[in-house]
Amino acid sequence: MKTILPLFRCLLLWGMFWSISCLGYGQEPSMLSDTLRVMFYNVENLFDCQDDPLKDDAEYLPEGMKGWTPYRYRRKLVSVSKVLAAVGGMRMPDLVGLCEVENDSVLHDLTRRSPLRSAGYQYEVTNSPDERGVDVALLYLPGSFRPLSVSHIPIIGGDRPTRDILHVSGLLPTADTLDVFVCHLPSRYGGARQSEPFRVMAAKVLRQAVDSVSCLRRVPCTIVMGDFNDGLTSRSVIAKVLDVRPCVGTSLEENALYDLLLGKQKKGSYAYQGRWELIDHLLVSAPLLQAGLCVRADTSSASVFSLPFLLEKDEKFGGEKPFRTHLGGRYLGGYSDHLPIVADFIINYTHSVTHLRR
Repeated sequence: MKTILPLFRCLLLWGMFWSISCLGYGQEPSMLSDTLRVMFYNVENLFDCQDDPLKDDAEYLPEGMKGWTPYRYRRKLVSVSKVLAAVGGMRMPDLVGLCEVENDSVLHDLTRRSPLRSAGYQYEVTNSPDERGVDVALLYLPGSFRPLSVSHIPIIGGDRPTRDILHVSGLLPTADTLDVFVCHLPSRYGGARQSEPFRVMAAKVLRQAVDSVSCLRRVPCTIVMGDFNDGLTSRSVIAKVLDVRPCVGTSLEENALYDLLLGKQKKGSYAYQGRWELIDHLLVSAPLLQAGLCVRADTSSASVFSLPFLLEKDEKFGGEKPFRTHLGGRYLGGYSDHLPIVADFIINYTHSVTHLRR
């Protein structure tokens, strides 16, 4: 506990400073930030210590296999806060997609009872049928993004229930609409090839949801972020279903999605048996890569966020790997088995478009 308190106080002071920069909608454009920072982070099982009789969360109880005590839970909240603060730099990220969060309760604790409370984050979270109770969420700064509608898109079928897709439509400070999807596609449990049909099924649902936005908006500004449990290279079936392409070296097509990280990263977001893989992705619709609109992706800013404190030496396979919270039943006290991904979007207050198609 003694080692955590200094970090807690330090992050709290930083958060109070950063919260001043979270400006509201009523201010003049010249006073508002011209950058929207977006990140996604698989936080590796952010569970509370309470038993949910409807979910298989026994391993994350004090008497469970993980030995998940209130102390370890509070430490996890501080760790997630530290990562968001590090990604934010001089200001907190405006939009944060999260996966592997258990429920609304842990999001409340993260945004109200951790060092993040001074940032003023609001959130939306799914309530999925996933057997373990794992959900996805979106944190947002109200001065940067104001939700208009929220929907939880279920994945019907498969051998077991999985996570819903979260879709939040909201207003930017320019009063233009941004559609954000947060997803966590089915895992590779049972083998990557054997489990691929379930991810393809989820990808088809996601593609339909993105297409519905394209039918509604005249200029669909869409961000899709999540843990796809798959690389989205040209050989990927999921990439073909979603029509995912690199954001550089290709001409823009209206219905395609463009991966801001594809082909740019030597290190992935996840390490398996000494091999780095990029399985966490930030996808955007074509209008977000075009100049002259109200918001545009800064493709040069997209990266896997990798500071030394997020890594540890890989004693078995060599090199480094993410410093995770657990390895099997052994508590390591790290951050996550994934690295966060981040990208900036440039806001142009002199341009505003009407997004409704009709």
